[in-house]
Amino acid sequence: MAKPNRAETRMVFPIFPADTNHYGTLFGGQAVAWIDQAAFICATRWCRRKVVTVHFGEVSFHHAVRQGSIIELVARLVRTGESSMHIAVELWWEPMDHDERVLACQAECVLVALGDDDRPVAVPPLLPD
Repeated sequence: MAKPNRAETRMVFPIFPADTNHYGTLFGGQAVAWIDQAAFICATRWCRRKVVTVHFGEVSFHHAVRQGSIIELVARLVRTGESSMHIAVELWWEPMDHDERVLACQAECVLVALGDDDRPVAVPPLLPD
């Protein structure tokens, strides 16, 4: 059985009416929630410990995401500290009716690994390729 790429996580969601505002575009808060989830999964896969978000960097919204389309979140570990993991997350928009892919949103999150006592613990370092 193949092991997942521990430094990358991908998640795909359809955009339903409940995810959108009165303009028929994705709520910014929903995008931020999915970004945080993708970063959480990426960090958890990396260190296999309890992790918490300690910093949510600037969120850049580049393109509206319409109801009835698809989004893919790509979360990548870009740097580690002693107990921290910096995760860059991109949210890509794809219409369902034709072949197109547009970067709609991006952010960087910092998560920290915690031990059983809820104090920060060391994480495996991200080594250069």
